[in-house]
Amino acid sequence: MNIAFCYESVLPARGGCETYISDLARRLVADGHEVHLYACRWDESALPAQMQFHQLPSVRGPRFLKPWRFSRLCREALAGARHDVSIGFDKTFGLDVLYPQGGLHLASAEHNLRKFRSPIARGCARLAKALDIAHWSFRAIERRQYVTGAPAAIIVNSRMVRDHFRQYWNIGPERLHVVHSAIDPGRFPERDRPSRRHEFRELWGIRPDECVGLLAAMNYRLKGLDPLLHALARLITLFAFRQNPSSVRLVVAGNPKFHKYQRLARRLGIDNHVHFTGHCGQMRNAYFAADFLVHPTFYDPCSLVVLEALACGLPVITTRYNGACELFTDGKEGLVIADPHDHEQLAGCLEQMLDKRRRQAMSQAARQAAERWTFEDHYRKLLQVLQTVVVRKQAA
Repeated sequence: MNIAFCYESVLPARGGCETYISDLARRLVADGHEVHLYACRWDESALPAQMQFHQLPSVRGPRFLKPWRFSRLCREALAGARHDVSIGFDKTFGLDVLYPQGGLHLASAEHNLRKFRSPIARGCARLAKALDIAHWSFRAIERRQYVTGAPAAIIVNSRMVRDHFRQYWNIGPERLHVVHSAIDPGRFPERDRPSRRHEFRELWGIRPDECVGLLAAMNYRLKGLDPLLHALARLITLFAFRQNPSSVRLVVAGNPKFHKYQRLARRLGIDNHVHFTGHCGQMRNAYFAADFLVHPTFYDPCSLVVLEALACGLPVITTRYNGACELFTDGKEGLVIADPHDHEQLAGCLEQMLDKRRRQAMSQAARQAAERWTFEDHYRKLLQVLQTVVVRKQAA
């Protein structure tokens, strides 16, 4: 197949969708497909050498107008091209396949309000969102993408996101294809674990006998760091834990702007139980140094962090607002909570992870779960969708 990718910036070192585009392009090229990238900027060294690049002008102007301008540039560039199928990964329209890896804007906006525990604060945030021109612009572009524009095939990375499409835009099942996210477990070789675990625990001042939970995120507020710190404080008040108060540590990795949460940990009296690493160049170092992942997110279409943690043999604590919880069994490979603001339930999950025998059983199950959700399996399902779209396009 001759396939066109459309994404404004493809710098895989930043992770997320950009890493996924690189992995997918590499696998398609290895299979003999011709892959083109239409973008404003990219890191050619991080993409397959056989990929063909099409430079688009830089998109300037206010944030709420950029997706509209990028979509126009893509349509103009694709007008004279003869690709079998074109794929957009974000707020673009006029393409054959739409693959919104970040989920729906409307669903994301609604879930973002859940960050506020107080009903008054949540109401104020809802009012502010209603007055936000970017919110209305992104809502309009979603309508253009999925309702009033040409009926593109839609790939979603979880059943949760599929249900959001039905709820917010009344999209029928014939256009929706669930292809769960996946990662390459080979990026986390188990043989590397002992040396990296020792090296980075020593670097971060963590003893070998401490049980380490990891939160890895850029948006700490959305990913539930605030309630997690409160839950950790609650855990420390438990009698069983007071007998061995230095047995647990939380490592927070990702965004270097963590000082607000550092102050909160100090106010809660748990600053000696929390280590903020800031930016972590190779996240596998943090995974290997940890014993479990805690990801009490308010919204994640299908978190790659969870999949990476499972591949590293880490049990996972996450929420029902994370599509990745569909890929493991609650109580077997990890634990799923209903509400990140439920400090007591979250503290109870943390306490369960302190049980070494239970944690080791979950760890083994986690690694087995990751082997079931391989990138190769994901690739085959995605390829079937693309081939179906090409057949329909040719028949039309």
